[in-house]
Amino acid sequence: MTKDARPRAARLLPLIPRILLRLGGALFVLWAVVTVTFFAVRAVPGDPVLAILGGPGSNASAEAVAQARAENGLDQPLFLQYLAQRWRTATGDLGFSYAQRESVASLIGEQLPGTLALAGLSLLLAWAIALTVAWWSTGRSRIAWGIASTLEVVAAAVPHFWLASVLVLIFAGMLGLPVAVSGPGLSGLMLPSVTLALPLAGYLGQVMREQMLDALESPFVLAARARGEGPSGIFWRHVLRHAAIPAVGLSGWALGSLVSGAVVVETIFARPGLGRSLLAAVGARDVPYVIGVLVVVAAAYMLVTVLTDLVEPVIDPRSRDRAGVTA
Repeated sequence: MTKDARPRAARLLPLIPRILLRLGGALFVLWAVVTVTFFAVRAVPGDPVLAILGGPGSNASAEAVAQARAENGLDQPLFLQYLAQRWRTATGDLGFSYAQRESVASLIGEQLPGTLALAGLSLLLAWAIALTVAWWSTGRSRIAWGIASTLEVVAAAVPHFWLASVLVLIFAGMLGLPVAVSGPGLSGLMLPSVTLALPLAGYLGQVMREQMLDALESPFVLAARARGEGPSGIFWRHVLRHAAIPAVGLSGWALGSLVSGAVVVETIFARPGLGRSLLAAVGARDVPYVIGVLVVVAAAYMLVTVLTDLVEPVIDPRSRDRAGVTA
């Protein structure tokens, strides 16, 4: 293929409409997240004013209830409350938590590091497991391929809450190692990370191995074999790159899976983080905090999706050609 002599900036111009389309979709997703979350949380039985005044057990007077309702705009019609919430979100003001009476942004900042550490380690473990199984099974017998395929299907089907409960039972109940379940530092992070990583590794492995099967029969692999390249060289230079393309494209989905799993895992393992605090906020009808967390998660999801669109042409020349971008 003839090398394009145009400046690199000109060669990347065909990607701009694709990025703008993604950004437009991101804005729509954020609007939908705020809208659905607002009305869904308000539909939960109970009065959010009770969260402001200390919970259902508070003995607040009728005057205090009326004052709290007026101060937080809860005496307005629901649609006007929604418009006010939308305006605050659009201007970057996440508001104050009803239940904790602190800035939502500061509360998220306190909880975010724990969830980021959990999600980051889980993603690394998932990739390590998926790549190890894929490397072990590629080019081997049908029995090895079948074993790997079975393990991936089983891992992908395991619910987070079941796996977390089993690990707690084994390590805390049978082995008497509570530090492995909820201890500080890395020791308390391993089991929650394994809980999130195994199902994700199973799914990534299935996607990658389908692509590997196609790659092993492709002309560029046959040519590499004809040149005398060994199985390891073929796997790392050709097959892995081909198989990683769809897995990289799943990065946004993987982020969503890890965050949703964190709600369960952080609760069962009693770890601080966005997932556990989000569940508590839903129960307390803490609308500003729930919306703030979901806006942050949705924004991260869309950012990863846009970055994936930028990375894909780098690792997949075919997508570059489809977009009109040349190396």
